[in-house]
Amino acid sequence: MHMAPTETEDIWGQSADLLRKKGRGKRDPKTLLEKLRWVTLGYHYNWDTKKYSAEHYTPFPADLHSLSRHLAAACGFPGFDAQAGILNYYRSDSSLGIHVDESELDHTRPLLSFSFGQSAVFLLGGTQREHLPTAMFMHSGDVMVMSGFSRLLYHAVPCIIPAPEGDPLPPVLQREGLGPDQDSSQEEGTPLGSVTEEDWEVCSKYIQTSRVNMTVRQVLGPGQTFPKTDTAKQTIVLHTDGYQEESLDEENVGKKRRREKHT
Repeated sequence: MHMAPTETEDIWGQSADLLRKKGRGKRDPKTLLEKLRWVTLGYHYNWDTKKYSAEHYTPFPADLHSLSRHLAAACGFPGFDAQAGILNYYRSDSSLGIHVDESELDHTRPLLSFSFGQSAVFLLGGTQREHLPTAMFMHSGDVMVMSGFSRLLYHAVPCIIPAPEGDPLPPVLQREGLGPDQDSSQEEGTPLGSVTEEDWEVCSKYIQTSRVNMTVRQVLGPGQTFPKTDTAKQTIVLHTDGYQEESLDEENVGKKRRREKHT
């Protein structure tokens, strides 16, 4: 779903009160937060052209940049520069079709993936779409690093795993004390801030039925620049409602286009 900037201002503020009241009515309307499917950071990925550009950029979050740099260094990739990020917001019925992340200009840098909230099934395939994938669970707090040979492998998220009955909050969030009663001493020397009881009520209610996946990429290698865009060429694009739907229907879209050529 593509929304105008005026519609996405203060998504948290517009959604918090409704989320607190969820469950009190038989037909609760969806909040903006529940409608949200993806957000881009840094160099903004264009879902139509499958490219990044210097013209579409916002400052990359400093805390996430620092975390990504330290994580990449620990995995043997010093000097990693987090330049772009994509946050996918999964509801219980969401999925992510098979694809490969190849739009970055430097494939020698790893792709970092952070998972929060409900668990998901992750499929890691091969260099061709038809290769048989390996299935694995991705739980809240898991980090995946795709580098080297795996950097350009096909992958997908076919489903989100429903939370256990009576225990909807991922255990790692309960164990780490991320709620309003957390130990304030944990915040010293870290970028963590305190969480109010009101905010935690909204956060916990949201992640009881949702998964947030955050992928961080380095788009340009040392000395690289974006190629110049040929504005004289027109590109025909097919608009979709979001990343999930586009990925799942990519093969069907191709069939539709071929049929249209013959009519």
